[in-house]
This record gives sequence, structure tokens and C-alpha cells, in this order.
Amino acid sequence: MSGDTLQVLVAMAAYMLIVVGIGIYFAKRSQKNSENYFLGGRSLGPWVTAMSAEASDMSGWLLMGLPGVAYWCGLADAFWTALGLAIGTYVNWLIVAKRLRSYSIVSGDSITIPDFLSNRYHEKKKIILSISAVFILVFFTVYAASCFVTCGKLFSTLFGFSYHSMMIVGALFVLLYTFLGGFLAESASDFMQGVVMFFALVVVLIFGTIKAGGFSAVIDNAQAIEGFFSLTSIASPTVDADGVQQVANGLPLFGEAGSYGFLTIISTLSWGLGYFGVPQVLLRFMAIRKGKELTRSRRIATIWCFISLAAAVYIGLMGRAMFPVHESLNTSSGAENIFIIISQTLFHPAVAGIVMAGILAATISSSDSYLLIASSAFSKNLYEGVFKKGASDKQVMWVSRIILMVIALIGIAIAWDEDSVIFKVVSFAWAGFGATFGPIMLFSLFWKRTTRAGAIAGMLTGGVMVFVWNLLLRPLGGLWDIYELFPAFVLSCIAIVVVSLLTKAPDKAITDEFEKAKTYQE
Repeated sequence: MSGDTLQVLVAMAAYMLIVVGIGIYFAKRSQKNSENYFLGGRSLGPWVTAMSAEASDMSGWLLMGLPGVAYWCGLADAFWTALGLAIGTYVNWLIVAKRLRSYSIVSGDSITIPDFLSNRYHEKKKIILSISAVFILVFFTVYAASCFVTCGKLFSTLFGFSYHSMMIVGALFVLLYTFLGGFLAESASDFMQGVVMFFALVVVLIFGTIKAGGFSAVIDNAQAIEGFFSLTSIASPTVDADGVQQVANGLPLFGEAGSYGFLTIISTLSWGLGYFGVPQVLLRFMAIRKGKELTRSRRIATIWCFISLAAAVYIGLMGRAMFPVHESLNTSSGAENIFIIISQTLFHPAVAGIVMAGILAATISSSDSYLLIASSAFSKNLYEGVFKKGASDKQVMWVSRIILMVIALIGIAIAWDEDSVIFKVVSFAWAGFGATFGPIMLFSLFWKRTTRAGAIAGMLTGGVMVFVWNLLLRPLGGLWDIYELFPAFVLSCIAIVVVSLLTKAPDKAITDEFEKAKTYQE
């Protein structure tokens, strides 16, 4: 290992030790009971709430997946995705946050999303609870796999180690860390990691623009590639049978630009719909110490999100100007290394290590959330709520740790393919959460007439349609080739409304609780 590489490794190792230290610091407090472990005792301040929500939400795809899309095929796909996410972030904090916090307290002091949905409809037979827990387990396992892919790509690109060994090491580190600290450690470290991610994006953007010859040079280069700097068309890299971009006279080859029409724009903007259903963000709304502090959290989260997303998209365009051709960037999967390549080129190894700790930060901040929420879905909701009612807190905590290990192993298996494209893995899991939980969360919070049967129908319709659309309909192309979140979300909403209107209205106890949540004051 060269001296430069060693310095990068030392800087990143120092960062990881700080993260572990946070886990150890909060370990004792987190182990008091399951509420502390899974929700932190509703004690988060506004800054930690905002930054941990965004850091755990964005994950490694913000620094690798999104710039990779922009580098590979230009502005359109990355821009409309980022815009949808930015709008979704703001609207979610604006309309969902305060109502969910109030309703989760009124409705049995719920500490998980399945808990809340089950309590909201006063379930005796825990069908909603079980459906919610199963979908969370499935989609968060896929999500965790995307984080393990990020770890594997990061360390194999940096240090030349094998992808598989580095992916496993990353998974084990995240597992150990989540095992130790629970929600409080996760949220506190996510705050720090959100700061590191923001710093990494801004520093790379500023120095990369200078290296590329200025902002105008980046834009001129993008405009020179057909469809690359358009919002209504998309660049088409010319690739061989192995998906490797072809080069002529030292320049990358592109074919005729593809169309990026109105329907595609709408389906890409629909990424923003996912926010209404992602548990890692919704839990932060429930965990803040005072509902009135959510206004400050919303402003912090929105500013962080808009700047970070814009920087990530621009870095992809900037990377194409800096590295028109590069052996590590010549496939759609390899293009996701652009942030790493730029960092290695621009900075002293010690500084590069700190900057690239931003990728590690994004990965850890997300994967610990995914593992913790998935394990709580099984231990707290299925084990305690269905299989062994009245289980002790100690039993729930032990089951949670066992499930953590199982999920990590399955995630490693899913992430085993080193050609996995992070953006695609994340997009499927995001669609799953958005369509399964987004509609029912909105209707549960804002439509008093929603019934338990409508909730079940909506969740099943949304969750199943994500698989059906992605695996069966989207490959047909044409009008079917749209992001599965959009049709699945719409169909879930229709199912909720139709079934709710066809079934008996909720009883008075449920509607009274709904009204109480609307006017709840701390």
C-alpha cells in the first residue's frame, strides 16, 4: 500500500473510530428499554432531528448514485429526480411531521410505524401490523444491500482490495455499530454525518470547478454532448456488448439523444412521493422532543436537502468535463465512482480521506437506520405484537439483535454482484416504501373516513404493484416504461378510497381519537 493510500486509510479509520465512540457513549442509555432503543425516548432536538432525517434518507447514493447518473447520461434524469426529492422533502416536513408526532402520542404512544398504523385503526387482530412489518423487512433488506454495495465500491476503488471482502467488512462494521447504540447513537452520529456529507459535497464542487476550468467550461462541455445538458432529452453513451463506453480519438462516444418526455418527467418527479412512506424519516418526526420545534427542523432539512442535491447533480456534470474518459468510469456502474476519482485527484491524501469519509458517512447513516427499523419491525411488531404477546423488553431486545444479523446476511447476499448499480437498487426500495406506506400514511393522518379494510387494501395494492410494475410491466417499454412508484402510489390511493367507502365507517372511538390528534397540544 502506497504512502498516499495509507494516509487516506488513516483519515477514514479515524472517522470510523469517532462513529464507534458515539455508539459506545449512547449504548448504556439506549439499553434501558425498547422505547429508548427504537425511538430514543422522544428526546431529539431540532438540529439532530433534521440532519439525522436527511442523512439517513440520502445514503451513499447522494454522493455516488446521483452524480453517477449525471456523469453517465446527463442532466435530465438526475435533475428531475433531485427536484422531486427536494419538493417531497419540504412538503413532508410541512404537512406530515407535526400531525404524525401528535397522532403517534395520542394513538397509544406508538414507537414504530407499524405500531402507529395498527393503533390508528384500533386493531385486535394485528393484520395491519403484520403487513407493515413484512414489507419493512423486505424493502429495508434491499436498502441495506445498496449501502453494502456502496462500501464495497468505495474501498475496492480506493485501496484495490476485492469488492466482496470490503463489502463484507463494511456490513460487519455497520452491524456492530447498530448493535451497540440503537436509535440515539444512530441519530447523534447521523447529525455529524450529515455535516460531513455537506462539507464533502461543497468542497468537491468548489475545487472541482476550478480544476475543470470554471463553471462556464463545465457547462460548455455538457452542451457539446448531444442530449447531455437538456431537461427533455437524455444522452446515450455508445457501449459494447459488455456495457463499456466506446472511445475515439481520446473522446467518449455518444449516440443519438433519447427522448425524455412529459410522462417520464412526471414519473421521475414522483421520487418525491416516496417521502410520505419512508420510515427512517417518519420516525424522526415522532422522536423530536417538542412538536413546536419541527418548524426549525423543516427549515434546516430543506436547506440541507436543496443544496446537497444540487451539488451532487452538478458534480456529475463537472466530472464529465474533468474526466471525459477514465477506465474506472466507463460503465453505468463504474460511473458511480466519479466522486471518489475527483476527490483522489484534487486533494492531499489526508484531506481526500476526510472528504471520502462523506461517502462512508452517508452509507453508515443510512444502513444503521435501515437495520434498526427492520429489526424493530420483526422484534417489536411481529414477535411481541403477534407471536409472543407480553414478551419482556429483554426478550424483544435479544430478538432484535438476532434479526439484525439475519438481515445483514441477506443484504450481503443481495449485494454480492459487484456490477450492481446503487441508483437502481435504491430506486426499487424507495418505490416500495413510497407506495406501501405513503398513501396510507397520508389518508390515516388526514381522512377520518379511512377504514381498516381500506388501509389493508391500500398497503397490499401499493406494495404488490411495485413488484408487478418493475418486473412484468416496465420491461414492455413504451408507456409502461415509467418509474414504478408513480402507478403503484396512485393505485394504492384508489384502493384506499374505494374500499373505505364500501366498508362500514370507523366507530366513534377512532374518529374521536382522530379529532383529538388534530387539536393535540403538548
